[in-house]
Amino acid sequence: MYIETVPNRNSPPAILLRESYREAGKIRKRTLCNLSHWPLAHIEGLRGVLKGGTVIPPEQQAIQISRSLPHGHVVAALGTARRIGLDDLLGAAGNRARDLVLALIVGRILDPLSKLAAARTLSPATAASSLGEMLGLGVVDEDELYAALDWLGARQAGIEAVLAKRHLQSGTLVLYDVSSSYMEGHCCPLAKRGYSRDGKKGKLQIIYGLLCAPDGCPVAIEVFDGNTADPLTLAPQIEKLKQRFRLDHVVLVGDRGMITEARISDDVRPAGLDWITALRAPAIKALCESGALQLSLFDERDMARITTPEFPGERLIVCRNPDLAALRRGKREDLLAATERDLGRIKTAVARRRRPLCGASAIALKVGAVIHRHNMAKHFHLDITDTSFHFARQEQEIAAEAARDGLYIIRTSLSDEACGDAATVRIYKSLARVERAFRCLKTVDLHVRPVYHWLEGRVRAHVFLCMLSYYLEWHMRQRLAPMLYEDPDKELAETLRPSVVAKAARSPRARRKDATKCGEDGSPVHSFHTLIADLATLARNTATTAIAPNHPFTITTRPTPTQQKAFDLLSVTCSQ
Repeated sequence: MYIETVPNRNSPPAILLRESYREAGKIRKRTLCNLSHWPLAHIEGLRGVLKGGTVIPPEQQAIQISRSLPHGHVVAALGTARRIGLDDLLGAAGNRARDLVLALIVGRILDPLSKLAAARTLSPATAASSLGEMLGLGVVDEDELYAALDWLGARQAGIEAVLAKRHLQSGTLVLYDVSSSYMEGHCCPLAKRGYSRDGKKGKLQIIYGLLCAPDGCPVAIEVFDGNTADPLTLAPQIEKLKQRFRLDHVVLVGDRGMITEARISDDVRPAGLDWITALRAPAIKALCESGALQLSLFDERDMARITTPEFPGERLIVCRNPDLAALRRGKREDLLAATERDLGRIKTAVARRRRPLCGASAIALKVGAVIHRHNMAKHFHLDITDTSFHFARQEQEIAAEAARDGLYIIRTSLSDEACGDAATVRIYKSLARVERAFRCLKTVDLHVRPVYHWLEGRVRAHVFLCMLSYYLEWHMRQRLAPMLYEDPDKELAETLRPSVVAKAARSPRARRKDATKCGEDGSPVHSFHTLIADLATLARNTATTAIAPNHPFTITTRPTPTQQKAFDLLSVTCSQ
């Protein structure tokens, strides 16, 4: 017997139960039953029985899924960590503290959480992913995670030394910059009030400095008191490079607020290091006023090299970016107009007949608040008495500053043979890679802030843990670049720039990727965050059978084409 679907011209096809038989040596067919009115599930069940199968009641299904956990993003992150040797870098296998730290590192990429929340998501009963199961952690409590964090902090120096050996060599470039993150609570001895890059006025904060390889790969991080000035963080990094990492000579690359004249004289030059940095605005103004820098040089060019006795043995590479000049000109004009508007209100209050604002000190307090808010004191002449107030723009000063708009000067101790002018400017601009690291650490992916720890050692270990997470993310980004909004032809894009001073260009393939939101194979392009979320939809299922209900087993869902492509790029498999 078999089931046959017979088409009808003017009605739905008939589904018939038929059998074949022999009669007079010929094979004939006959219909036993019309099944057209049966539910489709019943028809398929009967079809299975006719093929030799067994029908199992719904309450005794062959496979029952008892639990399903997000798994694909765990495979991607944990598999990459093992491929780059991050687990071995942390310590020997079989150490529970190592496995807990590895879980915290991977967990910050999957879903950044507090240690208390992380303990819940790793424990089997409350797991939010398959991470705890893949590492065989069992039940985890927050005290274990705090102890593991202390264990990591004690090994920071040794881990950083291994990373430096992997990614830094003598004579290489080292990128360095600092940032800050606000703190919760008032008990941490590192937490101080200082200049907040988070815009959290009144919050206590910490400062941390990040050392990166030339390609932006993080190597070491150090936490400082929240009121530490940026230049004062430089000396410990130089000692770290020379003593702990045993690098005889490196080229230190830092911004103008970091590698100052005092730091070069007291720290960098005595250590025998070369440097690439930039001049601050007062130094540029002094060069212009002394005649050492002629602005007419930039009538037909955007880059020129000068030498001056004020900087012996150094090259000064002067760059002028017209786009930056226009931006600064517009911003200054907006601030001048806002300052005039606010000062005009004060002038009106002083001149009014009823209850005028009077007294030089009272007027000065109002004026000072306006000047401080817009930072335009140098561009206005102020005349304050007990009964009057007048102000006027200092047009000559404004015009002199406008002439320097878009101007910046790179200074370096490297010779032209060691590093040309264009290459030097390009290297200084590579500090954007450190800025990208801070952006990932603080906001986009890893969320180092806010910091809830109070003990100094745990704050340092928490920041180091986040750096290791970014180290893992950096390696994942390198492999996943074809699926992300990364430029696949960076070398070609560099040749499309009219000058190294101009804004970085995107290659034609990258612009096509931006416009279509698709890769070259037609697959969708992701940000790193959305790709991790897509991978998380691949589940690890715990199942049982009706025959052996007390023997659970695991099965994973089949990867989508996008997920499989990501696994192939990362060189990982779902079985990991």
